[in-house]
Amino acid sequence: MSARPVKHSLTLRGHRTSVSLEADFWREFRAIAARDGVALNTLAARIDAARGDIGLASAIRVHVLQDALARTKG
Repeated sequence: MSARPVKHSLTLRGHRTSVSLEADFWREFRAIAARDGVALNTLAARIDAARGDIGLASAIRVHVLQDALARTKG
């Protein structure tokens, strides 16, 4: 597991932004988007719209965690 964040660019509603996440979070975030049949930018935009006053990277991590927990509770 790599604990060092990796920066990637996303496009949210036509604007480029950079997000730094650990490689494990990027992998799971991409897997969620693929499983849901949406582009990564689309999923990021949905999370962005619902995140309130927390940072985008934190909101993505929480989304990934909530998805994992929901799948384990099955």
